[in-house]
Amino acid sequence: MIAKAIARHVRITPRKAGYVVAPIRKLSVAEALALLSSTNRQAARPIAKLVASAFANARQKYPDLREDDAIITKAIANEGPRLKRFRAAAFGRAARILKRTTHITVELDRK
Repeated sequence: MIAKAIARHVRITPRKAGYVVAPIRKLSVAEALALLSSTNRQAARPIAKLVASAFANARQKYPDLREDDAIITKAIANEGPRLKRFRAAAFGRAARILKRTTHITVELDRK
């Protein structure tokens, strides 16, 4: 691992983020950013920002590193805390709504 970036409390469900994170594993940074820019999913934009941030962290240590030489070795979307909300239901009851958050981690290594 040469660089790592973590986005915490992202307001996307972990399941939906996992669908976007899974295909970018083992890709180079350039390929992953190209794939994410053409992905029509809500989670694609914050994950693309996170991959770019991890690459910027790697460039701090290795200024000569290119996007083609950095590989995403680890990309996971874990469950974060849930925001609990209530909605009015029939007969004066309340229905609970869980607004889920996600912790996304991206690690890079050299090719």
